[in-house]
Amino acid sequence: MLKVGDIISYNTMCKEENSSLQRGMNFHLNNSTSVILMSVRAGAPYQDSIQDEGQVLIYEGHDVPKKNGQNIDPKTVDQPMYTEYGSLTENGKFFNAAMKYKDCKTNPERVKVYEKIKSGIWAYNGIFLLTDAWTELSGKRKVFKFRLELIDEHKKDNQQKNIKTDFSRIIPTSVKVEVWKRDKGRCVICGSEKDLHFDHIIPYSKGGSSNTAKNIQLLCAKCNLNKSDKII
Repeated sequence: MLKVGDIISYNTMCKEENSSLQRGMNFHLNNSTSVILMSVRAGAPYQDSIQDEGQVLIYEGHDVPKKNGQNIDPKTVDQPMYTEYGSLTENGKFFNAAMKYKDCKTNPERVKVYEKIKSGIWAYNGIFLLTDAWTELSGKRKVFKFRLELIDEHKKDNQQKNIKTDFSRIIPTSVKVEVWKRDKGRCVICGSEKDLHFDHIIPYSKGGSSNTAKNIQLLCAKCNLNKSDKII
């Protein structure tokens, strides 16, 4: 089972979701949990953002697909609610789900979120709840915005077992990229390049920061487990 902060390849991500993941927004992927792919790196095609110490994502909707033979720049037209055939786009599906939740007609949509770190390398950011959606102007066009709030998958079980939890916080992308480069994509203890994870040197629950590379390191699953066993 993936944990928040796990680092995986694109192929592993596709295998995890049993899909080629050719688009960034995937509502009820394979008739299951929805999935989005995000990026806040410089030059990213959409204006995604992370707020409230990693507890909230603001995800931008996607543009109209660019078609061969057409000279229309997708960045100059409104992001679509419907396809040319009248069916809902992924924007529309996520938007409707958010509105149904706000109208108390359904539970919030559960959304798995993956973040691009570099070409072929992704980080798992966890499962979020889709709690709001709206449109706003970006230049002269309208774009969709979606609010997603992080949930702790293990919170209930840990509380029942009287185990203290180190509530997850998303590490800022700039920190992830800096740590990845500094640690050269390897576990800092054993040098492994497999089963890597962004690890807090001082746990967040003990005052450690997610906002500085000095407190984040790359650990493989084995070394991360050994470290956890030693934390009092």
